[in-house]
Amino acid sequence: MAYTATDVKNLRERTGAGMMDCKKAMDETGGDMEAAVDLLRAKGLAAVAKKSSRTAAEGLVGVAVAGTKGVAVEVNSETDFVAKNEQFQDFVRKTTEAALGLGSDDVDALKAAAYPGGGTVADTLTNNVATIGENQQVRRMKTVSVSSGLVVPYMHNAAAPMLGKIGVLVALESEAGADVLEPLGKQIAMHIAAAFPLALHADDLDAEMIARERKIAAEKAAESGKPAEVQAKMVDGAVAKFAKDNALLSQLFVMDNKTPVAQVVEAAGKAAGTKIVLKDYVRFQLGEGIEKEVSDFAAEVAAAAGLN
Repeated sequence: MAYTATDVKNLRERTGAGMMDCKKAMDETGGDMEAAVDLLRAKGLAAVAKKSSRTAAEGLVGVAVAGTKGVAVEVNSETDFVAKNEQFQDFVRKTTEAALGLGSDDVDALKAAAYPGGGTVADTLTNNVATIGENQQVRRMKTVSVSSGLVVPYMHNAAAPMLGKIGVLVALESEAGADVLEPLGKQIAMHIAAAFPLALHADDLDAEMIARERKIAAEKAAESGKPAEVQAKMVDGAVAKFAKDNALLSQLFVMDNKTPVAQVVEAAGKAAGTKIVLKDYVRFQLGEGIEKEVSDFAAEVAAAAGLN
């Protein structure tokens, strides 16, 4: 499988490994990006497996809530300049509000939804592209709700009220009042923005992701040269730690870095005299998972690595 200088650049950005190590990994894996990432991690050459949230694209994340229901929507633009445009910000705000009325997280349904002032969300988007002169896309949405309790919004790096780069929603199921749930929800939302959990419970983590972590852990354990039974325990321990570190309820609360989030919620319920359940959450980071070309750096990689 052939690969390019841009592939080497992307591998370096994802892993933090040295440029020549990245080139060697691409050689050894025949240009397979995912295999090269795993190889670098197994060899301990990746500084940290950088999360997809480190990739970038412009635009805004919007959040909206109505008591027991909340929604987050991401709308992308080509440049940060457009994201600061009042017309674009108004579109993201009103589109997010329109998303609150939908019964699903179907982006096509959102585009077909009525837009305040007439037409549909898609019609307004097309008009915005024509008048602003830059491509824009309604990329994704997610809704959370509770039967009783509160959905608490939080916007990190806000560009305007309820608009910014990292939008979080926390769904708390409880009979407790807003005076209890709102401050608790905001603290948990701040934790989510900082800690980037991958699922609510460990059991909810993607099976393929867990299998991949197990494979990487097995390769590292094999290099230790220890007996098979010791290696098996090493692998199980590594996978268990990965699950604990990436499931929201088992993560250590960033406010004290010692109490699991589940215990924070439980303690708040006991103090309020009624049970509180962290039912769901949303964390949308602008540009998450979108590759963005940096041609000058690719040229630098090509020159240093001897690639055409």
